[in-house]
Amino acid sequence: MHQKLLKSAHYIELGSYQYWPVLVPRGIRLYTYEQIPVFLKDNPYITDGYRAYLPSRLCLKSLFVLSNETINIWSHLLGFFLFFTLGIYDMTSVLPSAKASREDFVICSICLFCFQVCMLCSVGYHLFCCHRSEKTSRRWMALDYAGISIGILGCYVSGVFYAFYCSNYWRQVYLITVLAMILAVFFAQIHPSYLTQQWHRLRSAIFCSVSGYGIIPTIHWIWLNGGVTASIVQEFAPRVIVMYLIAVIAFLFYISKVPERYFPGQLNYLGSSHQLWHILAVNNASKGIKNFIFVPKFGH
Repeated sequence: MHQKLLKSAHYIELGSYQYWPVLVPRGIRLYTYEQIPVFLKDNPYITDGYRAYLPSRLCLKSLFVLSNETINIWSHLLGFFLFFTLGIYDMTSVLPSAKASREDFVICSICLFCFQVCMLCSVGYHLFCCHRSEKTSRRWMALDYAGISIGILGCYVSGVFYAFYCSNYWRQVYLITVLAMILAVFFAQIHPSYLTQQWHRLRSAIFCSVSGYGIIPTIHWIWLNGGVTASIVQEFAPRVIVMYLIAVIAFLFYISKVPERYFPGQLNYLGSSHQLWHILAVNNASKGIKNFIFVPKFGH
């Protein structure tokens, strides 16, 4: 029995002296950073717990394996179910009790749908990034980027709709612009050339445009409402600023690879920068729903 356990277990090193076995399904093993293919080598400070060289069937089975992607996968699965459940609750309870219009239902549905797409795309990437085919792995990475952009733009839909609720012309202008950006971003990021070096500048331009676009209607809304001294501006502008600050902090964690940079090998499974990025992203999405759907119109 002991020999069978040894054959089916992978040993994880903690520091330089503790080991314990992690049971994994047959055909799946965990690798160190040095053993994985080049296209998976993104963070040298995460030194162990990598899944690699798996067909699609085993990628799905690895959902129940303790690896360095387990928290990333399950946190976004829970995020998806959070927004799905929230959507059902809003459609059946909050919006009807507030006597919401048909437009309110549509905007709320679009916003929550975009967040759910974002969560599922991230789940897909973190689940299938270990695929034995680099092409498949990179396609899922492109979908993950597309999901992030669609989630951001989904938040803009509700923000623009209610910020310009009394200005039909500008509301239509900004809504059409946002919806056009959603389609453009999605088709660009699933293009086979999206992750190539030739598209490096275009990728950067797309991401910066999506992230920074919200500043334009925000400044316009402040101007239309009488400037920063207006009571409504003082009520809601800080909410926008806080959301952007959280987004900046999340991005800084993502690019700096802190805290694992200072504790290499110690945060392989829990506490890495990517996990912090995920937590802050879901938190920001939740704030977006509260700030730009329920608070301004329905008082929740």
